[in-house]
Formats: sequence, C-alpha cells, structure tokens
Amino acid sequence: MSKADKIFVCMCEDILKNGYSSNGQVVRARWEDGSPAHTIKKFGVINRYNLEEEFPALTLRPTPIKSAVDELLWIWQKKSNQVKDLKTHIWDSWADDEGTIGKAYGYQLGVKYDFAQGRMDQVDNVLWQLKNTPYSRRIMTNIYNFSDLNEMGLEPCAYSMTFNVTGNKLNAILNQRSQDILVANNWNVVQYAILVHMFAQVSNLNVGELVHVVSDAHIYDRHIPLIEELISRPQYKAPKVVLNPDIKNFYDFTTEDILIEDYKSGNQIKAIPVAI
Repeated sequence: MSKADKIFVCMCEDILKNGYSSNGQVVRARWEDGSPAHTIKKFGVINRYNLEEEFPALTLRPTPIKSAVDELLWIWQKKSNQVKDLKTHIWDSWADDEGTIGKAYGYQLGVKYDFAQGRMDQVDNVLWQLKNTPYSRRIMTNIYNFSDLNEMGLEPCAYSMTFNVTGNKLNAILNQRSQDILVANNWNVVQYAILVHMFAQVSNLNVGELVHVVSDAHIYDRHIPLIEELISRPQYKAPKVVLNPDIKNFYDFTTEDILIEDYKSGNQIKAIPVAI
C-alpha cells in the first residue's frame, strides 16, 4: 500500500481527534456565502517521505500530478507571476487587474542577488551549488520577502526549501506556514517530490528524503465529512513516476517529461468548497 496514504490518514486522524478548533474566534477566511470558514488544526506537523522507496502520491483519490507540476514549473522554472502562463485557473482568484499575483512566488525566485559565484537568482544558485559545492549546508531558497508582502496577491504558503546532500542522495525540507489539508496537502507533496527528482537528475545525484513541515495544518469545517470518507477508503500501491532520463538541464523539463505508470486510486472528490 502507498506509504503516502498511511501518512495522510494518520495525520488527518490526529488533526480530527487532537486538533484545536477555531470555533468562537474571529477568522479571516470566508466561504462563498460569506460565512466564516472555521478550521480544526494541528501545529507543527512533520511528514517524511523516502523518495528512493516510492513516489508519494495518494491513492485514496487521484492527485493530478501533471497539473501540480505545471504550477511548480510556473514558479520555479518560468519564475512567473502571470496567471496566463498556467494551464489551470487555480490562481485566478488572487490575480490583479493586470493578470498577475503581484510580487509573489515565481516573481521572488526570479529576483537576482549577488552571490559569491556571481549575480543570479535563487534557483540558479541552488543548481550551481548542487553541482559545485554539494555538501554545503547553505543550499536553500526563501520567497517570504517581508519588503514585498504588501504587493503580493497571496503571501506564500510553501515559502522555503532547504536542500542537503548526504553521500550521493539529495534530501530536502519544504517549510509551509499554512495548509488546507484536503485541497492542497498531496498537491504540494507531489510538486516538491518532483522538484527533488528534477534537481537530483540534473546534478547527477540520487533522490533521498523529502521532509514536509507545516506550521498550521488545518481541515476546514465543511471539509470534515469529506476527509472522514476519504481516509476510510481502500489504499493501493503507489504509482511509479519517473522523469525523462535525457533531460540534463532543469530548464528543459516539461510536464511531458513525466511518465506515470500504474496509478490506481479511488474516485476524485468533486466540488470541494474552497475558503478565500
């Protein structure tokens, strides 16, 4: 059975059983009908995925892996803040009149800085270090730029990646300030698992662990019945996900370079209410 399923079920059961409810508090998020979107949450959830053993896609329901990677490449490869550069419309609610999400996400990764090895952006700095100084303890990115927060359509949720090479294995820690567990958990896990695979391949490394740290892991009140039904479903073996081995440059990857095999899963959950 998929280890990602087991991790997800355990996390959800813990949140539902031991989490803290925001009922009675003033909350920012609202449902489409204007009512407050309350949550039950756990602080400081840490999940570990051994990417060498299997690809961490849920089988309880399908995760649209290529759509998730399209968003990842929009941020990390195109370094774009233009919603028109995405194949999906998931960012439309946060776009401004010019069709951008402001100085957020991809914009921040495209900003150039003066590093010891020259002027480059954060992504290029990581790629340079993985090839030239792989055992450095300073290989990281951070897009939570306080000076630009008032010009962001949405303050970054997944905001920092720290990369660490142990032997010939590339490990990474994804730090996330907040996460809607039903809507986004496996979406983000799949994205950053693929990123580790991509960075490892172009750096002649093998994949190791992805550690996902979520400060505020929450389930919205209207999602509780959906979560309860989801975690009761049958679990299947994890799918096999591999990259086109001919790609040697990170900027050459496309969603077509991802091969997904034997992905058996439960039915998709449709019409999930999303709090804004």
